[in-house]
Amino acid sequence: MASNIGMMDSAYFVGRNEILTWINNRLQLNLSRVEEAASGAVQCQMMDMTYPGVVPMHKVNFNANSEYDMIQNYKVLQDVFNKLKIEKHIEVNRLVKGRPLDNLEFLQWLKRYCDSVNGGIMNENYNPVERRSKGGKERCSKGSQKISKSLQSNNMHNTGSGDAGHNKTSGPRQGKTYAAAGGANALEDIQALSKEITDLKLSVDLLEKERDFYFAKLRDIEILCQSPESESVPMAVAVKKILYAADAKESALEEAQEYLSETLDGGEN
Repeated sequence: MASNIGMMDSAYFVGRNEILTWINNRLQLNLSRVEEAASGAVQCQMMDMTYPGVVPMHKVNFNANSEYDMIQNYKVLQDVFNKLKIEKHIEVNRLVKGRPLDNLEFLQWLKRYCDSVNGGIMNENYNPVERRSKGGKERCSKGSQKISKSLQSNNMHNTGSGDAGHNKTSGPRQGKTYAAAGGANALEDIQALSKEITDLKLSVDLLEKERDFYFAKLRDIEILCQSPESESVPMAVAVKKILYAADAKESALEEAQEYLSETLDGGEN
């Protein structure tokens, strides 16, 4: 089982496009970004497909928008993990933030795990759309009751005040309408800019994490080349020249690359 897989496992080298294709094909969805699965509902349904009947789908909220509702979905998922004795800690606080890299890593792990069960063979009798229709029934019914009560209250209020204001001139109302329209346009602009800023912050965060990841790999290579066992090995010497050529002149890089090429050719001969 893939309940515990290391960060260098091949699972974490699966691209986001492949992950999205895997989700969309299996669950008949149309996700375009991995962070759209941040609510935890997709993960719950993937486990429901892998282990039919284990996930209480009536507790899964597919319309979760707030962090509170998302956390409830992850509680359902964690209970399923505990029931199946899957040793996987879910970083809920990070996933509900919708950060692309955090959600990608968790979905990569999930794909690796699901593929390890029955060889990743898809359950042909599983109807994802029908199963989703069972999700969050209790919450939806409660929410609809609240909405209907609110609508009834508003209707009564409007009915009582409608006759009183019926004979008023339409001039002031038109002015209010224009002002409201202008305010709505301004609000839409603000929301669009806020979304753009959020997307840019997420992109920067993702780039910084990728930078740190590759820098750590280069640092590991540097430490390995500096170890007493490999410090004098020609290959290690050539690699260090390439690593340290980043701040040197271009000729130094060419020299190191030429040296590495000669070393490799000499080793093959």
